[in-house]
Amino acid sequence: MATAEQIKSLIRSYLGDDPERFYSIALQVAAHEAKQGHIALAHDIRDIVDKARKAKGAVILQFPKDMLGLVLSERPDTAESALVIPTALEERIARIINEYRQRNKLKVYGLTHRRKVLLIGPPGTGKTMTARVLAHELHLLLYTIQVDRLVTKFMGETGAKLRQIFDLIKSEEGVYLFDEFDAIGGERSFENDVGEMRRVLNSFLQFIEQDSSDSLVVAATNSPRLLDRALFRRFDDVLYYEQPTDKERKRLIENILGTYLASRFTWKQVIDDSSNLSHAEIDQACRDAIKNAILMERKKVNASELLDRLNERRDARKGLRE
Repeated sequence: MATAEQIKSLIRSYLGDDPERFYSIALQVAAHEAKQGHIALAHDIRDIVDKARKAKGAVILQFPKDMLGLVLSERPDTAESALVIPTALEERIARIINEYRQRNKLKVYGLTHRRKVLLIGPPGTGKTMTARVLAHELHLLLYTIQVDRLVTKFMGETGAKLRQIFDLIKSEEGVYLFDEFDAIGGERSFENDVGEMRRVLNSFLQFIEQDSSDSLVVAATNSPRLLDRALFRRFDDVLYYEQPTDKERKRLIENILGTYLASRFTWKQVIDDSSNLSHAEIDQACRDAIKNAILMERKKVNASELLDRLNERRDARKGLRE
């Protein structure tokens, strides 16, 4: 059962209206029960917390009908500690968070916080998660703009839709993620470019230059070479993401497996075989291994089980390339 301190902490966090602290302690109780061999109870506690967080995170906003499916809103629960990235990158994200929290202090001196951020890196390396972390840590809604739909569905009126989005950025403070940003941020000199896309890019450059709201504008791309050079100077910060190092992969696996990690875990083969996989692929492999352990009524995930799941991720990647 939960320790006396955990029970007291649960009561304090509930009375103090601190749901995140309450969830954190509840998960500690779940981990404690799992170690005691009470696996079913531990799973039940985790399920209760997950459902509560999803209910709390559900956001219903009334967007105009012509923007439905173009902007998605949510309240993420991804903490800063969930990011497994180089220390230098952690520090730069922490600086963005700190400047936002103290933005009024900066305004006194005629300065503004970093609020226009470009994220560059391969798929699955933490760009979208960074936007989720920023929203969670700053207690803001995350608005995800479906850039591919913006371009394909509204060809001929994309500029007008962009204006609506930037009006939203001004009126509703939040974190705004432009995913697959190269769809509108492509180099204007490309021979196969069309006049419409050049106009869209020019509109975006104008809107982001004029925007002076407190919202955070985050653009993410897998293909920086496709971006127009004029874009880079419009951003306050440009963050580069890479595939995880050996140490980062080990830390990521430890974080996700948690209490399911076998005490005698053979790391070398796991680290070697995960060398070309992204954060997202390793995350999925770990969760697949946990699900398999639960269904097989095993309390732990060993290296052999995880290697099988990692190989499945690698095979899936090969299938996409063929």
